[in-house]
Amino acid sequence: MLKRHALGAACAAFALAAFAGGARAEKVSVAIVNAVSDVGFFIADAKGYFKAEGIEPDFVTFDTGAKMVAPLGAGQLDVGGGAPSAGLYNAIERGIKIRIVADKAHNRQGAPFQFFLVSKPLWDKGEVKSLKDLKGRKVAISGQGGGDASVLNEAMKSVGLTYDDVEKVYLGFPQHAAALQNGAVAGSVTTEPSVSNIVKLGAAHVLMGNDTFYPNHQTAVILFSEDFATKKRATAQKFMRAYVKATRDFNDAVADGKLSGPGGEEIVQILAKYSNVKDPAVLRALTVHGAHPDGAMNVDSLKKDLVFFKEQGDVKGSVQVEQVIDLSFIEATLKELGPYRRK
Repeated sequence: MLKRHALGAACAAFALAAFAGGARAEKVSVAIVNAVSDVGFFIADAKGYFKAEGIEPDFVTFDTGAKMVAPLGAGQLDVGGGAPSAGLYNAIERGIKIRIVADKAHNRQGAPFQFFLVSKPLWDKGEVKSLKDLKGRKVAISGQGGGDASVLNEAMKSVGLTYDDVEKVYLGFPQHAAALQNGAVAGSVTTEPSVSNIVKLGAAHVLMGNDTFYPNHQTAVILFSEDFATKKRATAQKFMRAYVKATRDFNDAVADGKLSGPGGEEIVQILAKYSNVKDPAVLRALTVHGAHPDGAMNVDSLKKDLVFFKEQGDVKGSVQVEQVIDLSFIEATLKELGPYRRK
């Protein structure tokens, strides 16, 4: 299910400004999950970077990133921000052309935004004190064939166990709290802001950040449809330039994993306006994702996840990561803007 992201008076003012300037802004449809990790899109809109490039973003909200793949492949959407899942690679194998063009979110080593949680009741009883104690128990992840499944696999491998040594329970992040609190699952791979909410409720103990066993995992990427990347290439390049400027503002605002650096409060207010996290206090407290200020991706992480998807039978065929990645937009942007220098 998708819905249009309401921008209200801001969109109207934007459109009027475009007409007043004598040139109509070009609409670009952008698929989002309306989460904190969409911050690059939100900053570019709120701070006028899209407007300066003659772009009017049309945000289309999906409840999961996996559901973006089909409309992106059909050219019904121009841009998407989602996880490099088994579904994406299977679409590529079927001949659907979608390009991975930049980093959207990754787990920064030393300041992760995804964590391995264990049920607080089980922790307090001393039944689960380490990853090894999860053997034979239930662990919640967001879905089959996604990055969280690969993360769980790496976690188990780090203590000499296998992916099959735990029973997987597929639950959306908002459902993790109840499952951990009532003992329906012993552990979970959970992302912010759900982690902060779960800990605040007293439902779970934070065992470790995912960076402990899978540093710099590439959790989400920017996707371009084939039509956008080819038939509208000039616009796609402008979009990337605006997006990179926005991610640099985001990086300037991050200190020790929090939005407490220069301009941090401005980013908090932008997220409170655009994202599904409306409480500024929550946004100030949570550990935010990594978003590379030059758009660079961890290609080795993408390859590792794809190997795992194939081992699990979630991806069929011979598709390779190299078939999907297109670094040309980032490379052109860096020639124009130069490498990132923190303010």
